[in-house]
Amino acid sequence: MSHASSAQWCSPPGLLVLHAVRVTGLADDVAVAHRTGVDQHQVSELLQDNEAYGWVTHVGFAGTSGWTLTERGRAEDARRLAEELDKSGARATVEEAHRGFRPLNARLVRACTDWQLRPDADDRLAVNDHSDPEWDARVLDELSALAGDLRQLVGGLANALARFGGYDERFSAALARAREGQQQWVAGVGVASCHAVWMELHEDLLSTLGIARGAEPGSQ
Repeated sequence: MSHASSAQWCSPPGLLVLHAVRVTGLADDVAVAHRTGVDQHQVSELLQDNEAYGWVTHVGFAGTSGWTLTERGRAEDARRLAEELDKSGARATVEEAHRGFRPLNARLVRACTDWQLRPDADDRLAVNDHSDPEWDARVLDELSALAGDLRQLVGGLANALARFGGYDERFSAALARAREGQQQWVAGVGVASCHAVWMELHEDLLSTLGIARGAEPGSQ
């Protein structure tokens, strides 16, 4: 994690840990520590405290397990985020970033759809079997263009709120693996794919601004 400049706000570990669980949806101690940069021992203590307060609960299914937020935890996270936004003076920066994110999000959704589907004359929902290198190359080129736009957007955000740093690096790392032929790193589930990282940033922006998913201007 980069050192803060005089204008950069660094969130306290308690907020970082609780919010990491919210943004990821399900995460274990190691994943939270890796994501936040908080020492793993401190992460474990904070998560146990959060469990005692009824903010997180440990769940397991289908061979995976981790922490997830309760409704009380979501309310507590929202309270802390609103307080931080006011204290940091970063509201205008985050609102501007969210406005810039929305057209990029439409492009990302289209790119991921094109990665998963390749319409033909008989079926407009035909699954992309990745047998057309030109089709896949076009999608990867679009994701590369989005990576550049994301780098600029995240840079501005992280200068105001340090906890927004890293999304661009994680997206580019996933894209690099996809370009090496690991197709699941574009839109796969269970890995930090381009789509997964992007959706986490989307959730981070919405929750920081107190916007319910689906309640954005122009949402259906």
